[in-house]
Amino acid sequence: MTLADEAEEIVAAGGVVLERRNENVRVVLIHRPKYRDWSFPKGKAEPGESVTETALREVKEETGLDCRIVQEFRPVRYSYRTAKGNLRPKVVHYFLMEPVGGRLEAPGREADAAEWCDAAEASRKLTYERDRALLQEALQLG
Repeated sequence: MTLADEAEEIVAAGGVVLERRNENVRVVLIHRPKYRDWSFPKGKAEPGESVTETALREVKEETGLDCRIVQEFRPVRYSYRTAKGNLRPKVVHYFLMEPVGGRLEAPGREADAAEWCDAAEASRKLTYERDRALLQEALQLG
């Protein structure tokens, strides 16, 4: 075990952005070229920032959408491997959100694509099982 393995948990936050139109439900996914994955918009908290502030900021930065928080999910915890090969613990605070403004676009820095997907397409595209489980929970709530 390396020192990084015992490091403080990384705190991040993000959103599961849902939009309902009649009987249709769409969700926003982003593609991150660095990780070659499809996931929900999220990112690390900045010093002094609350998890709600982090979530709203990250969703805006990665999708161009202004959102409002509808409900908080239970935190998701996992470990990830750093570029040096060390395991780092991480907690992500996700929020169910709905768009209130802005325009869907990927600014290109961390996310090179941001797309509205129907639930079935989103479930197929999501890279991680933990995200598919979160999507199912969001669909039941939203």
